[in-house]
Amino acid sequence: MVRLTQQLSHALILTAVITAAGCSSTSPVKYTGIGATSRMTPNTADDSDRIPFRYAIPVDWSKYRNIILDPIEIYGGSDAQFNDLSQEDRRNLADYMQKKFAEGLAQKFTVNASAGTAPSLRLKLSLTGAETTPQVVGTFTKFDLAGGPYNIVQSVRGGRGLMSGYVNYAVEVKDDATGELLLAYVAEQYPNAMNVGATFGSMSAAETGVDKGAEQLLEKISLNSR
Repeated sequence: MVRLTQQLSHALILTAVITAAGCSSTSPVKYTGIGATSRMTPNTADDSDRIPFRYAIPVDWSKYRNIILDPIEIYGGSDAQFNDLSQEDRRNLADYMQKKFAEGLAQKFTVNASAGTAPSLRLKLSLTGAETTPQVVGTFTKFDLAGGPYNIVQSVRGGRGLMSGYVNYAVEVKDDATGELLLAYVAEQYPNAMNVGATFGSMSAAETGVDKGAEQLLEKISLNSR
């Protein structure tokens, strides 16, 4: 009887957590401290769940061979979404972001080549928010009777898992020679809701989100490029 009561109590607590997770929002906003967001409009494409706001003009990406990646900016506006993430974790995540985006872009572009050698893009990334994954609890919810079904549904929908970390950021891509803004968006990225590996290490989910974000950007700006 005691064991059944404990199980029911645990289920009720997790149900409350799940309900709260469903009601809360971590989606990126039109950050007031980032100039390009004033030109963004609601995204109506299929990826609107990850990219709620964007700006884009028709671009022949194939003419660009180089891309200059500016140092990652850690956004400090009042509408940043870091919650209780420490300054050290923010810096470490920004460093990881710098590395992974450079590695991803290097698949199609020469990264940080000397100016004037060929038509070049300039990329500015702003880290605007992130959340850690609670250790043990984040892993447990993948299999718990209350958390498991929720995460399965989220996995199918492409939504964020229960008690899972995430990363939010802003992207600004310009023509380096003219300074014209070609593409800009704000994004949220996180691992698949049933990705158990991304629950080991408090920053692993945010880092997985960075990996996915780098792949996503490469797809957007490498169309018809070499």
